[in-house]
Amino acid sequence: MSVTRENITVLGIETSCDETSAALLVRGSVASNVISSQLIHARYGGVVPELASRAHQRLIIQVVEEALAGAGVRKEDLGGIAATQGPGLVGALLVGLSFGKALAFGLGIPFTAVNHMEGHLYSVFLEDPSPAYPFVALIVSGGHTLLVHVKAPFTHVLLGETLDDAAGEAFDKVAKMLGLGYPGGAVIDRLASLGDPSAIAFPRSFPGESTLDFSFSGIKTSVLYFLRREGLGEPGAAKARAAGQRLADICASFQAAVVDVLVARALEAARRTGVRDIALAGGVSANSLLRRTLREEAGKRGLNVYTPRLEYCMDNGAMIAYVGSMRIARGMTSPFDVPPLARLRIAETVS
Repeated sequence: MSVTRENITVLGIETSCDETSAALLVRGSVASNVISSQLIHARYGGVVPELASRAHQRLIIQVVEEALAGAGVRKEDLGGIAATQGPGLVGALLVGLSFGKALAFGLGIPFTAVNHMEGHLYSVFLEDPSPAYPFVALIVSGGHTLLVHVKAPFTHVLLGETLDDAAGEAFDKVAKMLGLGYPGGAVIDRLASLGDPSAIAFPRSFPGESTLDFSFSGIKTSVLYFLRREGLGEPGAAKARAAGQRLADICASFQAAVVDVLVARALEAARRTGVRDIALAGGVSANSLLRRTLREEAGKRGLNVYTPRLEYCMDNGAMIAYVGSMRIARGMTSPFDVPPLARLRIAETVS
């Protein structure tokens, strides 16, 4: 019997940053998806690589065993194992990649290394309905902001990417300026729902007329200058001085500026490529304004928008298992000396 996504059981392991996750894909469907988030980084205002690596080492066995138990799958029933190769923190990647390779070697089953960004891209296929090929994918996370023309499975054209800060990075840095803690995206989203998005005219940056690239460093700097100009203090001090409605207005105005750029670029990408479907994925795709605005604006143009459930927006093993099942079904296995890569573009998985 030939190997297909529908007839193999794949374990997916994700450890690219500060989530330790493992998931089982059984006959093409997610049977379990365990995610352990590392809360310790909040006290430092960002992810500390060494602490992330150590936490992955402590958690990886427990998380994998919990995923297997949740799916009712024995290790001996596995047909393949997939683990994130990059991009991400090398020490963190090394934990999941090494564990996956060792387990696959011991069981004598295929192993495949997965590009983390492809995991996000294909996360929209974890549930129905899903986009039809070809489509445009807007991938927005803490470290990346990409527009990709997906012509067919594993046939991608990078249309645009951030030239500086990623959108999620801008959210976290502005949250830090406002004293809202880390990670900041969800807090800004919640406060923005209480504010006026037109209260402050933060800039919308579109680098060049011909490009589909992004730039979010300007909006971040604009917020900093606004806080200083308004006498709200240096980064981290603004929460006490801009409480209540003023703080909500700042969050709403900043969020609106970022979302306007993301939506405009996604719609322009769809226009240029002639596709009817847009996929929105990555951690920032959980933002309520981004989801709502993209759906509304796309609907006016007769376009469809697909987003994964919130559980699949964050870093998770299910998306790695899904891409792993696609690769294994195509014979795209990886050698056991495949390295973790901190920098890895979307079409560059080393196999």
